[in-house]
Amino acid sequence: MPVHRQPGTILTDHRIQVPLDHAEPGGEHIEVFVREVVAAKKGADRLPWLLFLQGGPGNRSPRPLGSDGWLARALEDYRVLLLDQRGTGLSTPANRQTLPARGGAAAQADYLAHFRADSIVRDCEAVRRRLLGEDATWSVLGQSFGGFCAVHYLSSAPEALDEVLVTGGLPGLRTPAEEVYRAAYPRIQRKNAAHYARYPDDVETVRTIARHLRDNPAELPGGGVLTLRAFQALGLMLGSGTGSHTLHYLVEDAFVGGSAGPVLSDSFLSQVQGFLSFAGAPLYALLHEAIYAQQSASGLGTRWAAETVRAEFPAFDADAALEGDGPVLFTGETIHPWMFETDPALAPLRETAELLAQREQWPDLYDPDRLAGNKVPVAAAVYHDDMYVDTAHSLETAKAIGGLRTWVTDEYEHDGLRVSGGRVLDRLLRLVRGEL
Repeated sequence: MPVHRQPGTILTDHRIQVPLDHAEPGGEHIEVFVREVVAAKKGADRLPWLLFLQGGPGNRSPRPLGSDGWLARALEDYRVLLLDQRGTGLSTPANRQTLPARGGAAAQADYLAHFRADSIVRDCEAVRRRLLGEDATWSVLGQSFGGFCAVHYLSSAPEALDEVLVTGGLPGLRTPAEEVYRAAYPRIQRKNAAHYARYPDDVETVRTIARHLRDNPAELPGGGVLTLRAFQALGLMLGSGTGSHTLHYLVEDAFVGGSAGPVLSDSFLSQVQGFLSFAGAPLYALLHEAIYAQQSASGLGTRWAAETVRAEFPAFDADAALEGDGPVLFTGETIHPWMFETDPALAPLRETAELLAQREQWPDLYDPDRLAGNKVPVAAAVYHDDMYVDTAHSLETAKAIGGLRTWVTDEYEHDGLRVSGGRVLDRLLRLVRGEL
């Protein structure tokens, strides 16, 4: 086990073999990676364990640079485990380079069907038994999609849990994907309105960029294509605390003077490439709608729900906006079929993505009866008008989980855990311990 030291912390790496399909423990195995972090001054102490479940899906766990932010607060009380969820980071990877080894698109889709919250939680249980012991218990902190996983954990193995903390991640228990996006687009529209109210000059700036891209799609440095629809997808950043400012600074100097007139600058295109590419997290695109798929909610699969529902909100039609004088609206946390045409990291997986979108047999992820009788202490931060996770759906779920305590706040956006310097985590800990 490699051990490393950073300022104030000791990091120990663990690699654990788990079944690809936990229903077939004797079948194929894959590897999951977890990084144990403990405060240097407490390295020899017997401490309770806190498992962190990252948002996503498809994002690797945080890479700590010493003790700061929420991790510093956690290390006051816990030995922390950072899990690279299956398919991400240093766990057995799943991407355009590795998936072809599984076979054709159908085999790849069948493989990826084992990469949702239910399998991730079973992986967590294998890690717990391996590192802590069969009868040991631990606490779980779930951010965003990590909260979805935590709620599944409460449904499937609450006996393993001391307490559960959720930030911006209470899912609708029986909400089909189309309803998720039907609730999302109005929130995204409100974030657009707030952005343009903050930076009114951006209305014309964005219209100018959009008009240029409508007529002249641009090649990105990584080989992708920046179309008008892809440009609108930059709105994903509007759900974070500083996203509106970042977007403003991105578009304010998009053009430089070329020999034949204004052209999009290399600097602009390079930054856009970083924001739009799924090279670092292809599972985010492949499985994003599948995290909402449940047989009891909809037996028809997800079928590109975000794309389907978008037609119900004509305000997001950029071509129509350019014909008038209104703002071009950005989209948010939505995945669309065209992304598998414009992004080189996704293009080889287009057929696989289609099969996942059409897949109908998705097991349920949550047990409402078991959650209603929950005895595990649970506290959840619900961010007011969260662009990524619907507040109304979250509060409905909060009422459905026995003993859950909520903190509804507009002090932070969806990234409150990361940017609050430990204050969000501290508040949840005090809630779950009955100190508030």
